[in-house]
Amino acid sequence: MKIEHICINVKDIEKEKAFYSGIFGLTSNQKYHNNATGWENYFLSSPEGGARLELLSHAAMPQAQKERNASGIVHLCFALGSREKVLEVTELVKAKGCPVLSDPRWTGDGYFESSFLDPEGNMIELTI
Repeated sequence: MKIEHICINVKDIEKEKAFYSGIFGLTSNQKYHNNATGWENYFLSSPEGGARLELLSHAAMPQAQKERNASGIVHLCFALGSREKVLEVTELVKAKGCPVLSDPRWTGDGYFESSFLDPEGNMIELTI
C-alpha cells in the first residue's frame, strides 16, 4: 500500500500551483477542466517520487474557515532532506509573506521542523 495523492480544494488554483511549484520544485501536469461540472485540477509531482499533490478548484467554491484544533486533516508535511533545507525554505516562505506558525526547532518527538500557512491558509509542515 502507498499513498497515491493528497487533494487540497483551493480557491485560486493558479496561485496555489505557482506557490507549490516554486517552493518545492514540484512539476505539474496540464490542467484538466471538466466542462460538465466546472471542476478543474492539477497534479503536482516531485522529481524524487512519492505521493502527488492534487489541487482541485471550482469557480463557486466557498472559502472554508480552517480550525486546526478540530477533527480532520491538520497539515501536510514535506521532508526536505536536511536541517539546512528546512531553515532555507522557512525563510523563503517568510519572504513570500506566509504566516510562520513555528520557527525551525527540534520537537519532543524527535523531528526538526517548522510550520507555516500556504496562501490559502492550509497548514504545511517542513521536516528533514
